[in-house]
Amino acid sequence: MKGVRPRAPKYDLDLVSWDPLETLSAGVDEAGRGPWVGPVVAAAVILDPDRPIDGLADSKKLSAQKRESLSLLIKKHALCYAIEEASVQEIDELNILQATLLAMRRAVLSLPIEPRQVLVDGNRLPNLPMSCFALVGGDDRMQSISAASILAKVHRDLWCEKLESEYPGYGFAKHKGYGTQAHALAMSTLGVTPWHRRSFAPVGKQLIARPQLLSYPLDEPLKESGGKGSSLASTEL
Repeated sequence: MKGVRPRAPKYDLDLVSWDPLETLSAGVDEAGRGPWVGPVVAAAVILDPDRPIDGLADSKKLSAQKRESLSLLIKKHALCYAIEEASVQEIDELNILQATLLAMRRAVLSLPIEPRQVLVDGNRLPNLPMSCFALVGGDDRMQSISAASILAKVHRDLWCEKLESEYPGYGFAKHKGYGTQAHALAMSTLGVTPWHRRSFAPVGKQLIARPQLLSYPLDEPLKESGGKGSSLASTEL
């Protein structure tokens, strides 16, 4: 199908350069592929080898409090970072995999410094102009990917907390949009919100059972970038 990239090949990890100074490697990861609601978020991070950050790990293995404290350190100490998203409408039109790859591409291209190498968690790669490597379990193996997973997770969790204030009663702040029993019950009682992903089966079934006239949200996408890299870009590359 046009626009679908093939599965990433298995790379010899000896071919991957691990020296951030030599390669300006960016780690990339996403948050929010599974939930029924909201955008999928991706982050890209180039760490500063002179300012190491203790405690980086797969965001799913960290407490919310630890993720939030590490997120602040990453934004303060990384050479640069960027956080981007693919919208609910893009998820429904493209499918969740292609929307995730699109968010990853946007994050990398938004970095103030252009990386020479990109390390992506998982087994699929976004379409990018530089060398890219897919690493299954990379968020637990590479610090730059761990950092990206933390930024993406914290960013999307904050979005869910804000959504809870706009749509009280759904429990978004607690379940973060995932398909819990409480979420299903709230959706059947309160209806589908404009932020729900119509292409996801539980949401689609609810719309069939309880038809609603919905339009996609017009809010501006969530995005963020920063770090020391913008002032280094012309000299480092």
